[in-house]
Amino acid sequence: MTTTLRMALTTATCALLLAACATDDPAPEPPAADKSENASATPRLAISHDGGITVLDATTLEAVGNTAATGFVRLNPAGDGRHVIVSAGDSFDVLDAGTWSREHGDHAHHYTTEPAMTETAFEAEEPGHVVRHAGRTVLFDDGTGTVTSFDPKDLASGQPPTSTHRTPDAHHGVAVELADGSMLTTVGTEDGRTGVVVTDADGRERARTDACPGVHGEAVAADETVVLGCENGLVVYRDGVITKAQSPDLYGRIGNQAGNENSSYVLGDYKADPDAELERPTRVSITDTRTSTVQLVDLGTSYTFRSLGRGPAGEGLVLGTDGAIHVVDPETARVSRTIPVIDPWTEPDEWQSPRPALFVQDGAAYVTDPSTSTVHAVDLASGTVTATAELDHVPNELTGVTG
Repeated sequence: MTTTLRMALTTATCALLLAACATDDPAPEPPAADKSENASATPRLAISHDGGITVLDATTLEAVGNTAATGFVRLNPAGDGRHVIVSAGDSFDVLDAGTWSREHGDHAHHYTTEPAMTETAFEAEEPGHVVRHAGRTVLFDDGTGTVTSFDPKDLASGQPPTSTHRTPDAHHGVAVELADGSMLTTVGTEDGRTGVVVTDADGRERARTDACPGVHGEAVAADETVVLGCENGLVVYRDGVITKAQSPDLYGRIGNQAGNENSSYVLGDYKADPDAELERPTRVSITDTRTSTVQLVDLGTSYTFRSLGRGPAGEGLVLGTDGAIHVVDPETARVSRTIPVIDPWTEPDEWQSPRPALFVQDGAAYVTDPSTSTVHAVDLASGTVTATAELDHVPNELTGVTG
């Protein structure tokens, strides 16, 4: 494990719970003395920094716990509203953010406890992408090409049952498990990535394309449409068929996407200079997955791979280096408004270096500012900054859980 702070979770008996809250759910909980019951769900944020991870209350932005971590770590929601997948070293580790809810008849009970790393881990030579869809969480090991899939609800009980899939060659890839059990994976080797293949639950090939050079990233849109980026556009998997969404430029790389499963539009980055060591793009892409067409939106400012998000109504959100969130209407492919948040900033040369990050959850956008070691909460409905907190460390990765 890459962390030092741990909490042993034990199964609570019904006698330890409130008398009116008996449940048949076998998932373990902290002892009654270690948890608090709350009136509503308590969303939390997880922010990585040099040497560890800090967990904050997403409403007040107050720190509620810290855990140690060595090296560069990446953070992703596990998919159950409680846990965070921590990608570092030679494994995907699991952080319990310490907030969860339990259904009880026509209502729910909401609990919090101190965040802690768990004993649960998934070995990987090079832990890479984490994808959540259709009640499954899928991990991709770039070092072996192995895909590991599990139900995130099982994390509360410890190490969950898993299913595995192996791509022919190790590569920096990504995989998505669909609702019917079929698996979409990238195709590539250590020397290059070329396409996408979809196999059904029995391992039979359903669809394939080699028309996606440099395939990278994924997003899921409405009607279980999956989009993956290429150096000349995207590929769109919809209703068992793969189609090409061509970039307006001969070289138009879309490597990072933000989807919304209630929207047919996908927000993506857009780079048009194949020779640039570090291109600072000022345009983003909007892809209509129903027609596989790409439109470009000029923001008038650059952004980075941590700048993309989607709002509660499916609007595109881009954190620019001008310090503002640019709200993009995907239907018109135009910027509808901007929300100033932080001071202007410059993208660092190294991709692992701290930079402002955007994370969206429950109608709020959260923005970190490494230059001031702060985090800001933005109400997207009103377009105002509702809270700001100073951090004890320079923030890097940012994610959250709903509780």
